[in-house]
Amino acid sequence: MLLNALKYLPFIWNSMPLIKVRRSVFFWLIMFFLVGLFLPREGVTKIYIDINSPSMRKFMIAVPDFRNLSQDRKHPELAVGLPSVVSNDLDLSGYFTPMSKEAFLEDTSSVKEDIRLKDWSVIGAELLLKGSYTCVGRSLEVEIRLFDVFWGRQILGKRVLGTVGRSRQLMHRLSNDIIRALTGYQGIFLSKLGFVGTASGRKEIYTSDYDGHNVKQITRDRSICLLPRWSPDGRRMAFTSYKDGGPMLYVKDMGSGIVKRISGRSGLNTGGTWSPDGSRLAATLSTKGNPDIFLIDLNGRIEKRLVDHWGIDVSPCYSPAGDKLAFVSNRSGSPQIYCLDLLTRSTKRLTFQGNYNTSPSWSSLDRIAFVSMENGFFDIYTMNMDGGGLERLTEGEGNNEDPCWSPDGRYIIFSSNRDGRYHLYLMNANGQNQRRITFLGGDQTAPSWSR
Repeated sequence: MLLNALKYLPFIWNSMPLIKVRRSVFFWLIMFFLVGLFLPREGVTKIYIDINSPSMRKFMIAVPDFRNLSQDRKHPELAVGLPSVVSNDLDLSGYFTPMSKEAFLEDTSSVKEDIRLKDWSVIGAELLLKGSYTCVGRSLEVEIRLFDVFWGRQILGKRVLGTVGRSRQLMHRLSNDIIRALTGYQGIFLSKLGFVGTASGRKEIYTSDYDGHNVKQITRDRSICLLPRWSPDGRRMAFTSYKDGGPMLYVKDMGSGIVKRISGRSGLNTGGTWSPDGSRLAATLSTKGNPDIFLIDLNGRIEKRLVDHWGIDVSPCYSPAGDKLAFVSNRSGSPQIYCLDLLTRSTKRLTFQGNYNTSPSWSSLDRIAFVSMENGFFDIYTMNMDGGGLERLTEGEGNNEDPCWSPDGRYIIFSSNRDGRYHLYLMNANGQNQRRITFLGGDQTAPSWSR
């Protein structure tokens, strides 16, 4: 639009004597026109944060306590609790640095709404999130407004309804709205995790919110449960359990709670990973002797043998398009990661650095995360789908294992014993912003991330 407008300026300028307008007046008209193009306008979407930039800096955001507008003034704890959820979401995203409340100049305890953006600019805030809430019985209404402190304008205004008991989910929704407004992408804050935990003294399957809150134990087999894997739609979970003797493959419907045994053949039945359409599982079975990878339907019927080799083949994971399968094999003498093209049936070795590479996880953005041993410790790396572009994400902090991508391919959840026991940690896809998110007793390992 700007180029099209500028190309007519010489003609208009030269025609000025004909329309009897002074050139000085016209000059200022042009300047006002150009300035108007670049000034931010209310309602015009602007992508503030380029999350694809390798040198992206964090934005300073102030999140003061929310105002309680309830007539009976019930649930005063939410004044601090609600903004703390959003602040933690934005902090974990890796795009923001929430500011300490001790730096705030404005009296945030005042019932009267008085927004002086200059006060926030003085302390270095670039963004300001103001919020209020109203409780009526168990119902909860929350309103937020997000301001660009520099330009002095509102970026986002949102009001949502929910219940007091599900206030965290309500705030995660608002955090997603904030991320979308500032980046153009959907946030991860309503996604779920599945993992193996030993808080009960046995290895059982647990679920939680993406940030480690709202933990629920979903198996009580009093045995050994391993390798939980969410279905693509988040409605089912595949896992391996020893509750009926040897390692067998099960699927649990997360809505009804019904558990169905998918494969209980003699030998190994493990490592079930969902096809992208959720209709089948790739799993390691040893029913025919050597542990190989088979494709089975949800009734347990073997459809085909995907990998057939004298080596041990385990840990399958699909590419986003479903046309390739990464897996681990010791056919070269040590565990290495290979890729099977399901269309051509050709197999290619992807890892050559180190003598122990395992646990591949394929992101929606076509990067593969995996674990490699070096100097006696396990660390997490990523690579391109062809094995190139190797990047090391963890180093010098204990053992780091079990990488799993977020649905958007921009985060990795993993287990680490850097604090003694194994707990779950979250990091950005480039390895930055590593944060511990589980604080349960025992160990937490083998995470799986659902939408």
